[in-house]
Amino acid sequence: MTSTAPVPADAGLAQLRHAAAGCRACELWEPATQTVFGEGPATARIVVVGEQPGDQEDRAGEPFVGPSGTLLDRALQAAGIDRRDAYVTNAVKHFRFEPRGERRIHQSPNAEHLQACRPWLAAEFAVLQPEVVVCLGAVAAKALISPSFRITRERGQLLPWTPPGATWHEEDEDGAPAQTWVIATTHPSAVLRTPEEGRPAAFDAMVADLRVVATALP
Repeated sequence: MTSTAPVPADAGLAQLRHAAAGCRACELWEPATQTVFGEGPATARIVVVGEQPGDQEDRAGEPFVGPSGTLLDRALQAAGIDRRDAYVTNAVKHFRFEPRGERRIHQSPNAEHLQACRPWLAAEFAVLQPEVVVCLGAVAAKALISPSFRITRERGQLLPWTPPGATWHEEDEDGAPAQTWVIATTHPSAVLRTPEEGRPAAFDAMVADLRVVATALP
C-alpha cells in the first residue's frame, strides 16, 4: 500500500473525479466495482462527508444513493438544507467489504485507507473552500476532527476548523480570514440500524444537529 494518491495539481472537480477513477493508492480498488467520488456543485457552501460508499453506491458510482442516502435527503430537507446546494463525499472513495456468499458485508476502513484517500479529500476541499463541513459518523469525525472525537459526547457542536492541506486564504467582507466550521452527527446508516421504536428519536436528533449548520451560514 502506498501513502499517497496521484492527485493532479490545481484540478477542478471534474478533473479530480476522472483522475480518482484510476486511483490505486490502497488495495481497496481491486475488489470494488469503481471509485465513488464526491458529487455536488463547486459553489457548495456545505460539504457533507461520510465514511465510505456502501454496496449500492459502489455499484452506482455515486455517493449516498442507497437507503442511507434516502434518509440523508430526508434529514437535510427537514433541517432546511437542499441537498442540491451541498457537496456530498466520503473520507474513503472505495467500498471495503467482506464477501459472504452473494452478499458483500460492510467493513470499516482502517487508518491506512483513510490516509491513502486523504489527498483526494484535501483536493475536494481546496476546490470547494466550504464554509461548513458536516461529518457523518465516527469514522469521518475522527479522520477530520480528532482521533479522540466521540459522537455521543460532541455531536451537534460547531467547531472552528482548518481543512486538511488547506492552502487558500479566503477573506470575508471586512478583509479578515474567513472561518471554516465543522460539525459531526450520526451516520444515516446508524439511524437505520436503530431499533424501530427508537428510530424516530434518532432521526430527530440528526435533524437537530443539521439545523445547527444554518447558524454558521450568514
